[in-house]
Amino acid sequence: MTLKRILITGAAGGLGQMLRPELKDMAEIIRLSSRRRLEPTGPHEEFMPCDLADAPAVDRLLEGVDAVVHMGGQASEAPWDVILSANIIGAINLWEAARKAGTQRIIFASSNHAIGLYTRDDRLDHNSPAKPDGRYGLSKAFGEDLASLYAHKHGIRAMCMRIGSTFPKPKSRRMLSTWMSYPDMVQMTKIGLTADYLYEIVYGVSDNDRNWWDNSNAYRLGFRPQDNAETFVGDVEGIGEATELAELFQGGRLAATEYEGGAR
Repeated sequence: MTLKRILITGAAGGLGQMLRPELKDMAEIIRLSSRRRLEPTGPHEEFMPCDLADAPAVDRLLEGVDAVVHMGGQASEAPWDVILSANIIGAINLWEAARKAGTQRIIFASSNHAIGLYTRDDRLDHNSPAKPDGRYGLSKAFGEDLASLYAHKHGIRAMCMRIGSTFPKPKSRRMLSTWMSYPDMVQMTKIGLTADYLYEIVYGVSDNDRNWWDNSNAYRLGFRPQDNAETFVGDVEGIGEATELAELFQGGRLAATEYEGGAR
């Protein structure tokens, strides 16, 4: 299936830049958006700068867009005002603009931090309720619920990927459980753009031996990860979290930050 136009928000970020060339065969035009200038590399690309907190600008951004790969927003923990503007107001603007534009689907970069206050002994699946580990994680849990509203009320298909740790290779012992390779990320994104679904939560994780998450819902949609973090065990086995508390939670360092001992 070839779409007319796919929008990648946050196209200047690490995942946006990685996905950019990989999706060129999925649509006639790839629209790139970020607050930082990007140069199109060919006739199949176009660039539209946009601050997602600017609703009229987001309305213009979504014109003529069939599908969105939403990687934009604040990518880590931050003060409330930053999270509110970039990840909550920005997400509201995106989905509302998509509704008005007739956009068919949105692939949402959620995060493991939406469920980061579960312990590492917990086994989670797509039905596990959010348990965010901070302001950033909360914004991702909000994005999942926002996607559900617009899917079930307005018919905008949404795949919410609770992404673990997507890098060329794992950087720590924790990532032996959470790592997702670039090829597996590309595969899951393409499934999100083509599979038949209305609203789904999946885990953005490779076929890791130490995986904390039951990703059978992604497998049901056709995901077949090719990589396993265990390949890199010798490189990271000695690289742990800074504190015992961080080692307790799936969210690691972010879960331990500002933690004051709530009920588990």
